[in-house]
Amino acid sequence: MRIDNLELVNYRNYESLKLDFSPGINVFIGENAQGKTNIMESLYVLSMAKSHRTSNDKELIRWDAEYGKIKADVFRKYGKLPLEISFSKKGKKAKVNHLEQKRLSDYVGQLNVVMFAPEDLHLVKGSPQIRRRFIDMEIGQISPVYLHDLVNYQKLLKQRNHILKQHYGKQAINDVMFEVYTEQFIEAAVKIIQKRFRFMELLQKWAEPIHHGISRGLEQLEIRYQPISGLKPEWTPAEMASFLGDKLQEVKKRELERGVTLVGPHRDDLQFFVNGYDVQTYGSQGQQRTTALSLKLAEIELIKQEVGEAPVLLLDDVLSELDDFRQSHLLNTIRGSVQTFVTTTSVDGIQHDTIQSARLFEVTNGTVKE
Repeated sequence: MRIDNLELVNYRNYESLKLDFSPGINVFIGENAQGKTNIMESLYVLSMAKSHRTSNDKELIRWDAEYGKIKADVFRKYGKLPLEISFSKKGKKAKVNHLEQKRLSDYVGQLNVVMFAPEDLHLVKGSPQIRRRFIDMEIGQISPVYLHDLVNYQKLLKQRNHILKQHYGKQAINDVMFEVYTEQFIEAAVKIIQKRFRFMELLQKWAEPIHHGISRGLEQLEIRYQPISGLKPEWTPAEMASFLGDKLQEVKKRELERGVTLVGPHRDDLQFFVNGYDVQTYGSQGQQRTTALSLKLAEIELIKQEVGEAPVLLLDDVLSELDDFRQSHLLNTIRGSVQTFVTTTSVDGIQHDTIQSARLFEVTNGTVKE
């Protein structure tokens, strides 16, 4: 798939912008704080209907404007697909082929992107929340029903937490609704956990050989999904539900003491092992970066397998963060097969023919010229 053109109206620091893109590599060059990342973010928002930089959609609207809009023509194997997202104080609207979508989960998945930004280098050593977000965003792209399940799970979690807060510090809960919510919560949790186990299996399949190649055959990568409750991937949904129910009974006293739900996929994590060692704890910065790069390249292959088309790759100010070898490996992998958008302050240090043949855009204070 590819993005043929882009139109921004009142988006961040752009009052009006129209661009046509190359099906290969598109590079945005400029100093920091000129608007390069805003273009990259708009492409991500076009795909995911939400930003990777903020949870407040109002921040996407240009200062003093009433609304903001992103439009693009996307080409997939079955033809042209116009996409549009608009934001206002009333909320956001998403259109596919000029038709407004009732649910955002029906919109997500029309355009698949893989974003690689400097913060993704913290995927390994950062907080569990970063890794859960990574899982949820990527599964959501290939399985829109997952997003629906996730929203339902978060709603039930909120309702369950609300009752726990009302009973904060008490010895017991005599609330029929709490039991109902707990039962529904467990059912929703099992759906999320099952899909995450399946996704990790696929990610491992692609990331392991990629990591092996980047490390010149010296390292073996293993990815483990770690449910805080101790669930096993081979269990049936009924076994998982029964186990979760027992776990919630075990921690009920502590939940009342703290006023929050202590077990469930909202507390799960990922672990990365290289040659048997935990990369987060014992890995060098180079190993952590190789692991992050392997995950991003594996995402491309995974989406290609599941969707039948390569996603669009967004490299936001990340090439300068990689050494020459990792940089070359990344550029060799994407050459000729993935439409790519790159932001950088300069291409001088990048000696690779992929970049030399790219379409270049200069970004200066909210204006873009080819």
